[in-house]
Order: sequence, then structure tokens, then C-alpha cells
Amino acid sequence: MPHDSAAEGRLTVTEITTPEALAEALSVRMRVFVEEQGVPANEEVDRYDSVEPGTPAVHVLARLDGVAVATARLLLDVHAGEHPHIGRVAVLAEHRGRHFGVAVMEALHAEARRRGSRGVTLAAQLHAIPFYERQGYVARGPVFLDAGIEHRDMDLDLPGD
Repeated sequence: MPHDSAAEGRLTVTEITTPEALAEALSVRMRVFVEEQGVPANEEVDRYDSVEPGTPAVHVLARLDGVAVATARLLLDVHAGEHPHIGRVAVLAEHRGRHFGVAVMEALHAEARRRGSRGVTLAAQLHAIPFYERQGYVARGPVFLDAGIEHRDMDLDLPGD
């Protein structure tokens, strides 16, 4: 989803299909989650962080004028009746508030719809709940800790085309 503005440059969001693009996404995640938020590096990278065939995840990367600025992923290995899970949504601090997070979310919503899903779920850090609510997500359940950070589950129904 390209976004053009003379002042902001050109934003592109693409599916990650190469180890090099995955390394760019992991670099964004390390800066946001490990350096900024203090998540242990060994908890940040997991079995879903691969572009190998059969990996049950779709990763997207947003680049501004060719430079990685945001990323997120969609986990596809869900039980019957469950929705795919969006996670690892990360936007570099200096680029927040410019709708780059919305762009990666919209790309994953489109991917989930393309795969026949009628909804998506995620675990939101408490400070990020308003961001997700603006996109239509609804919180459910109690607050819980993940990597020492308070989260709450949220769901979004995806309208059909």
C-alpha cells in the first residue's frame, strides 16, 4: 500500500519473502522491543521468524523511501474456529504517529481476508489499546503479562468484500 507525500516520502508495505527482508524486520523489532522496551532478545525471536516454506506466518515490512520503519506478522497456525493472530507490530519511535502502523495492520487484515478469515486477534500492550480501538478492535478478557509487559487480548471482525 504505497503512501506518497512530498514531506513524508514514499511508504511501501510488502510481504517478506527473503532472509534479507526478514533481517530488516527483525532489526526494527529489536530496536522497538529489546532496546526500547527491555524485552529479552531470546524471547523476541521465535519459530515464526522464518521465510522458509511451511512456516505458519506471514510477515510484512513497511519501508519509507526504501528504509525499514515498521513491521508486523500474522500467525496462521490456529485451531479450528479461531482467528489468525497478529503480532510483533513495531514502528520505529521516530516514525510513530504517521500511520505506518495502520499501514502494516491493513496489509495483514487484507492477507487474513484473502485467506478466508472473518476476523483477527492480537494481544495488545495496554498503552497501544487506543491505537487498535481506532481500527475497530474490541478488548476482551483480563490483563496479563507477556515478556513482563501488561497486555490484553483484542479482536476485530473483518468485513467481507
